[in-house]
Amino acid sequence: MTNSLASTAANNGASANVHGTEEDAFAEVNSRVLGASDFLDVPESTRQILCSCEREVTVSIPLSRDDGDRDILTGYRVQHSSARGPRKGGIRFHPSVDLNEVRALASLMTWKTSLIDVPFGGAKGGVRIEPRSLSDREAEELIRRWTRVMVHVLGPHRDIPAPDMGTDARTMAWLMDEFHRIEGFQPACVTGKPTALFGAEGREEATGRGVIAVTSAALTDLAGGPRNKTVAIQGFGNVGRFAALEAIAAGMRVVEISDVTGARRFAQGASIDDLAGFRQVSEIEAGEESDPDQTLFAAVDVLIPAALGGVITAANARNVRARVIVEAANQPVDGEADRIFGDGGVTVIPDILANSGGVLGSYFEWTQNIQEFKWPLETFRSELDKRLAAAYRAVSAETAHYNCDLRTGAFIVAVRRVVEALALRGQVL
Repeated sequence: MTNSLASTAANNGASANVHGTEEDAFAEVNSRVLGASDFLDVPESTRQILCSCEREVTVSIPLSRDDGDRDILTGYRVQHSSARGPRKGGIRFHPSVDLNEVRALASLMTWKTSLIDVPFGGAKGGVRIEPRSLSDREAEELIRRWTRVMVHVLGPHRDIPAPDMGTDARTMAWLMDEFHRIEGFQPACVTGKPTALFGAEGREEATGRGVIAVTSAALTDLAGGPRNKTVAIQGFGNVGRFAALEAIAAGMRVVEISDVTGARRFAQGASIDDLAGFRQVSEIEAGEESDPDQTLFAAVDVLIPAALGGVITAANARNVRARVIVEAANQPVDGEADRIFGDGGVTVIPDILANSGGVLGSYFEWTQNIQEFKWPLETFRSELDKRLAAAYRAVSAETAHYNCDLRTGAFIVAVRRVVEALALRGQVL
C-alpha cells in the first residue's frame, strides 16, 4: 500500500495500518477491500475511491421528552457509494452509534448490494440513543425529526433507508409519512414498511431466511447438506428469530439460543412450536435454561452470531467449537479472530454474504413499489432463496480460483463489480 493511499484511508477514519491488529470498524472493512483489490490489481487511484465515502451528514436533533426535558441527540447518514445505483442502508437507534461505525456499515452495504448484484450502492444512518428509553411518542418524534433534516439527501432514486437495530416497520411508516409530507407520495422512499403501507410480504423474515439459504448452500457444498447439523444462535431479534425457525424448517437441529434476556438449551433440537410467536428468549418455556455467555462456545456444527458486532475476538476465538460460523450480524468476528479461524480450518461465511437477504428483500420491496405491482409471498421467498444460493456459488467459485477464504472471495466478487461500474461511468481510468 502506498503512502498516499494510507493517508487517504486515515483521513476517512481508517487506520493507516489497515492490515494491523489495532483496526477500527471502518479500517477493518477497508482492509478487506484492499485485500480484494490486490487480487484484482486495482489501481491506487481507484482504491482511494473504494475506501472513501461520497457524503457524510452529521446533525443535531432536539428531542422533547415526555417529562418535559429536552435532549440534543446526534444523528448520522453516510453515503458510501452510488456507483451501481441509489444508496441503500438501514437506520439504527443505539447508544454505540458513532460516525466511524456508520461509515463501516455504509461501506459494507456497498459490498453487499454489489455481491448479490442488485442496482444499489451503500449507505447507513443512525442516532446515538438507547431505544428502550424512548416512549412511542418520543420514537415517532425522533424519526420524523431525523427525516426532516436528512430529506435533501434521501429519495427513491437517491438513498433509501430501512430498519436496523432499534428501529422497525412502524419506524419506517413514520419515516415514509414524514417524507410524503415534504416530497409527496413515494412509497419506494423507504423499505421495511408494514405490509398495510406498501411493504412486501416476506421482507420482515428476509434477513433471517437469507442466513439459512446461504448456510444451506454452504453446508451442501462443505458438509453433505444441512440436515441434522446442530446450530447455536446468539441473538433472537428479527434476524436470529427467523434464522432459528428457517433452520428448523431446513432440517437442522437448533440446540442453543440466547439474547440479552437469557438463553435456552434444547438437547434434541427445538421445534418450530417451541419458538414461534416469541420475541425474546425469556418468554420461551421449552428447553432448559442455560448461560447466555456460553452460546458462542457451544459444541455445535454451526454457530450463528446474530446480535452485535465484535463479539468474537482474539481473546475468545479459540474457545469457539463450531466448525462453521455464519455472520448473521455485521462484523461479529474481528480481524484477528478471523485469522485464527483461517489457521484452524474453521469456515467463516462473511456478513456481506450471510446477512444480505435483508437488502435483497428490500430490493424486492422497492421494485414492487416502483412498479406498483405486488408479488405473491412464495414468489418473494423463491426469488430470495434462488438468488442467495447463486451468490454463494459465485463466491465459492472465486474462492477456489484464487485459493482464498470465503470472505476474500466475496469481496473479490463485490469489488470487481463496483470497479467495473466506476470504469464504465468514466469515473476511473
